[in-house]
Amino acid sequence: MRDFEVPRHASQTVLDVVTHIQRALDPALAYRFACRVGVCGSCAMTVNGVARWTCRTHIDKAVRNRNEITIEPLRNLPVIRDLVTDMREFFDKWARAKGSFQGDRSRRDDFSRIPSEGASRKQIDAAIECIGCGVCYSSCDVVSWNPDYLGPAALNRAWTLIRDERDTASIERLRAVAGDAGCHSCHTHMSCTERCPKGISPTAGIAGLKREVSLALLRGQL
Repeated sequence: MRDFEVPRHASQTVLDVVTHIQRALDPALAYRFACRVGVCGSCAMTVNGVARWTCRTHIDKAVRNRNEITIEPLRNLPVIRDLVTDMREFFDKWARAKGSFQGDRSRRDDFSRIPSEGASRKQIDAAIECIGCGVCYSSCDVVSWNPDYLGPAALNRAWTLIRDERDTASIERLRAVAGDAGCHSCHTHMSCTERCPKGISPTAGIAGLKREVSLALLRGQL
C-alpha cells in the first residue's frame, strides 16, 4: 500500500483520483478504465472495502475521516499488478456454467418471435443487463470461502439462458450448475444484489436455478 495526496475538486470521482495519481504522481500505476461514464464496468475496484465502479463513486460520498479513502483491486481475483486483476477465472466460470446461447436455427431461418410481455421474458428482463464487471463476484463471500464456486455472474447468466425459450441446452446447463460448486452453494447473503451497479439481483436468479434443478431431478432429467 502507498499513500498519495491528491487535490480535491467538485464532483470528483474515485476514478479521477486514480487518474491523477497515474498522470501526476506515479506513472507506473496500473489500472483499467474505458468509458468513464458507467457503461463498460472495466474501472471496478475496491473502495473502502466495497467493490464499486470508480467512475460512479464520488469522493464526497466515499471519503473517510480526515478525507482519506483506500483503493484496492477487486477481491477474489488474482492481482496482475497494482489495481489490475486477472479476469480469466471469472469468465472461465461463465463457460463452466454453459453461459453461451445454444439455438436450433441457422442464419437462413427467420428470427424467433419472443413476446416482450411473456412470463419468461419478464423474469429475465433485468438479469440480461449484466455486463460482466465482476463487482458481484468480488463481493461474494462464498467465492472467498470456495474458489471453485461458479459465482453470481456466471449463475445469473445461466438463469437468463434457462428462461430463454429459444435456447436448446437447458438440461446440459442445469447439470453444469447443479454440482457442489453451483447454485446450491449460494448462502443467500445478498451481497451480490446489494453491490450490483446495474441493480440486478443474481440472488433471485440463483434461487430460480435451485427451483429448476429440483424440478428437473423430480422429472428424472438430471
